[in-house]
Amino acid sequence: MAEEQVIKLLEEIRDLQKLHVENYKDALKNQQESIEIQKQAMRRQRINLLVIGVVLIIFLGFIAWSSYAPK
Repeated sequence: MAEEQVIKLLEEIRDLQKLHVENYKDALKNQQESIEIQKQAMRRQRINLLVIGVVLIIFLGFIAWSSYAPK
């Protein structure tokens, strides 16, 4: 009887370990997706910063040009 209980306990441990491995794989996949999303967001932020910088430079150039233009 005790031997059957040990076998059953070991089977439960095995099943739990399999479930843990599957959950770990899912978590790892989710982390990889999250990293990719963050990389995409960083790319968009860099592009936005570049566009804002160019617009600001053009605006400041226009202000400087208009202040020195003959009236």
